Amino acid sequence: MTRVLTALALIPIVVYVVLWANLWIFLAVLFSVAFLCYREYDGIAAAYGFGAPGLAGAAAGYLLFAWRGDAWLYLTIVAILALAVVMRMDELAHALPRAALLFIGVVYIFGCWKCAIPLRDINPHWLMYGLMLNWVGDSGAYFVGRNFGKHKMAPRVSPKKSWEGAVASVLTSVLVGGAYLLRFVEGITVLHAIGITVAANVAGQLGDLAESAMKRGAGVKDSGTILPGHGGFLDRVDSTLFTLPVVYGYLLLIPK
Repeated sequence: MTRVLTALALIPIVVYVVLWANLWIFLAVLFSVAFLCYREYDGIAAAYGFGAPGLAGAAAGYLLFAWRGDAWLYLTIVAILALAVVMRMDELAHALPRAALLFIGVVYIFGCWKCAIPLRDINPHWLMYGLMLNWVGDSGAYFVGRNFGKHKMAPRVSPKKSWEGAVASVLTSVLVGGAYLLRFVEGITVLHAIGITVAANVAGQLGDLAESAMKRGAGVKDSGTILPGHGGFLDRVDSTLFTLPVVYGYLLLIPK
């Protein structure tokens, strides 16, 4: 019940910020959510014992938000600087893992959330679609998986997830997400609505499993406790972090 009440409280806020808030409110919320996600990622990374990325990773992430040039150039610079800095560590066996944890944190948290900005610029409904896709997919997976799930999808990473639930997630997302696109995005065809929704949903499910793997490797149950019934912010948006780059990449690469 707590999980449902939390979701009901958050949904109107998300809809307002994405569809109707001015740019500064949107960016303020986006930057705040990215910080909360990064703080939780930092805690997971610290549990591996190589040293947390800390404020250096957060600073590099916010600079990525502000970077207007070639993102590949910026990320290359971040990787080089991270490797240069960790060479000063006393425990050199921890140097490469610590640099990797910092770099992954910048890309995983800030790189993925940065995709929300151009998606909203193209059409706020594209961003709304990217966010809601996993909400509806999770609902379909939960009800089908709970009642009919027999074939485990990734028992070492997430024992409760089943292939039946995964298929239900894709189908639910196609029905609801596809209908949303056809209703609110001009010029989208049925074929493209289905194609982008399947790709985005599969990416979201991989994102969920990826965060579960990170937590299990660190011996952490939840990334945080800030959202009653959900755990941390990262637990709630792990699917979204993988979905948004796929949606944005689809729009850039696939002709409509």
